[in-house]
Amino acid sequence: MIGIIVFAVVGLVLLFPVVMTRLAKRKLAQLERAKATIAAHEARVAEQERAKNTIVPADHGLLLGRELVLDDEPGPEEEAALAAARAGDWQPAAAHLTADASADVRWMRQRALARLAAEDDTWLRAWRAERPEDPTAALVHADAMVHLAWNIRTSARAQHVTREQFDGFHRVLQEADGAAEAAMALAPAADPNPWVARISVAMGLGWSHERFRQLWSELTERDPHHWAAHNRALQYWCDKWHGSHQLMHGFIDEAIAAAPAGSLLAPMKLEAYYEQFGQDGEKLSAWKRPEVGAALDAALADLAAADPEHPRLRYARGWLAYALTRAGRPTEALAQYQALGRYIPQPFTNFNDPRQAFVDLRIDAVRGAVEAAAQPA
Repeated sequence: MIGIIVFAVVGLVLLFPVVMTRLAKRKLAQLERAKATIAAHEARVAEQERAKNTIVPADHGLLLGRELVLDDEPGPEEEAALAAARAGDWQPAAAHLTADASADVRWMRQRALARLAAEDDTWLRAWRAERPEDPTAALVHADAMVHLAWNIRTSARAQHVTREQFDGFHRVLQEADGAAEAAMALAPAADPNPWVARISVAMGLGWSHERFRQLWSELTERDPHHWAAHNRALQYWCDKWHGSHQLMHGFIDEAIAAAPAGSLLAPMKLEAYYEQFGQDGEKLSAWKRPEVGAALDAALADLAAADPEHPRLRYARGWLAYALTRAGRPTEALAQYQALGRYIPQPFTNFNDPRQAFVDLRIDAVRGAVEAAAQPA
């Protein structure tokens, strides 16, 4: 009898792990089925949400998201100059940069080439060796040094920049300042662009307000409404650099008041609010304040008066599209998205995923415009 009991006990002991393993497997299978059911449900909900938040772009005069391009992609002439420079030939770049144009357009043209020179200046060194007194080559060199300095620093907030990065940043900016002075000496007397290059130096090296105002005075004597200069100076005067909300708004308000209609300085007021709201952590409802509405109206009037070929049209439309959508004026916003066509400009290019940010806000504008059109008059 004892033997039978012992045998039974031993059998149970041996069977116990097998039974528990089978139970565990069964529980695990049940858990996996439950997870799959939950995942399928979440996928259906997400698909339903996407369906609710989807439009047919062509129905509203818009392109598909995959057809959109970033505004800073080079055009054919610029791409040809860049390709030649990458291959070591500086002459197409020189021709592109010296073609007759306003100072602001010439500044726009040289930016991509300066960025390239910050990475590989072989072609620029060849240009300068052959034409050491060429003011255009000197300007590209100065701006390339500015780009190189900011590449070293990175675009991170100051608390995330290492001491070594700051040291390199300041050292190269000092060299850029010397290069800008050399470009000033070579430039025609009326050319403001070497002074424009120095604005980023002033910002990075923390020039005093008095010293910056002297630079600004010399620049605006040459070109009082230079668009890029104002856009860069706006950053110097903002709170996160060397100014304050009050100084930033005072600067851009004065510039807008002095500029002729159609200058497209007025949309910079929207960028100033973007800086202010971001710095203060404001809610999106801040865009519905009356003072923002007044800035929107002024920007729309400036755009209406602008030359249809103005080189900064897409900047103006981008800020208007963004701010009008945030301000709850979707019908006006939709007109800007339609006019932008295939381009994604600022401020959307500030986002981690510019295309998605642009498409998402564009959907908000379309839905709001459709709802507004459905309302009785």
